[in-house]
Amino acid sequence: MSTQSLVFSDQDLQARNTLGLPARAAVAVLDDESVIPALCAALAAGRNGQEADDPLFILGGGSNLVIEARPRHRILRVALRGIRLRDETASHWVVEAAAGEPWHGFVDHCLAQGWPGLENLALIPGTVGAAPVQNIGAYGLELDQRLHSVVAWDLRSGRERTLRPDECGFSYRDSVFKRDGAGRWLIVRVRFALPKAWASRLDYPDLRDHPGLRSEGGAPGSESGSLRPTPRQIFDAVCDIRRRKLPDPAVLGNAGSFFKNPVIGADQAAGLKQRFPDLRTYLQADGRVKLAAGWLIEQAGWKGRRLGPVGMHARQALVLVNHGGAQAADVLALAQAVRADVQARFGVELEQEPVVLD
Repeated sequence: MSTQSLVFSDQDLQARNTLGLPARAAVAVLDDESVIPALCAALAAGRNGQEADDPLFILGGGSNLVIEARPRHRILRVALRGIRLRDETASHWVVEAAAGEPWHGFVDHCLAQGWPGLENLALIPGTVGAAPVQNIGAYGLELDQRLHSVVAWDLRSGRERTLRPDECGFSYRDSVFKRDGAGRWLIVRVRFALPKAWASRLDYPDLRDHPGLRSEGGAPGSESGSLRPTPRQIFDAVCDIRRRKLPDPAVLGNAGSFFKNPVIGADQAAGLKQRFPDLRTYLQADGRVKLAAGWLIEQAGWKGRRLGPVGMHARQALVLVNHGGAQAADVLALAQAVRADVQARFGVELEQEPVVLD
């Protein structure tokens, strides 16, 4: 692709968002980094008033998105591909992946090459480039714990930067890439430091007790027997758990966990625990307490319940699903109804994870 060939054209995006919402927008596909300087120049010209451009949205796998039928944004769909071992130290493999690589396939590839460390994050939808934006996490591991660096273009300054983890502003399901707005950072490559001194992470009960991780002579998840779970066994167990609990977006449109697990003060958590003894709580390093949003939603009566063409999933109350024919307005109406009922019952405010593209 030459620097002159980044062309935006009207395209159907229903298959490009995992909720399956109907949408059309001006879309260009980025599959060659050489076009980025020209893109930055065009954006700068628009900011200086030389041309009237619509705002830009960077699209990965569309798995964390609620999109309106005709968004005002132009869409840049990142399709950069490639995986390589960039460096090797005494303690780590430094693996680099292009932003358009499918996340799950990347994790699988790393294990096949003998580079463990990401297996707890198996089967998370989306792309490698989108993963740092949300600081994805599952089953006791968050992406920032394995990150080496992020190579991204700052579209405001027109400069490419390599950001270390401490420059990414990571927190629970958040990062500088998310807080600065969808049109500033264009992530092109992500590097991971995968440990040679690998140790399994089996903190979550669903994973620790999975029969596929049973050791000879030990209980499920135990490492006391003659066999210990391998990275591949943990990968397979995570895939099995997620497939049993979560609907496949190709079958039933969804964006995964629709709400963040709320983090509240210790005093408020203690008061709630007194009123609701079964409340699931997780003490955080800063003394605050994380609650299980799915439990709150279920107790508020929304598990398996529908509102028009959308509903909360029957097996996992945290997942909002499109039963067919939904628009963005249907999704947002349900999300607001769920938030209101959880607030009324528990006094806890839920925050949705997916970005709304209007």
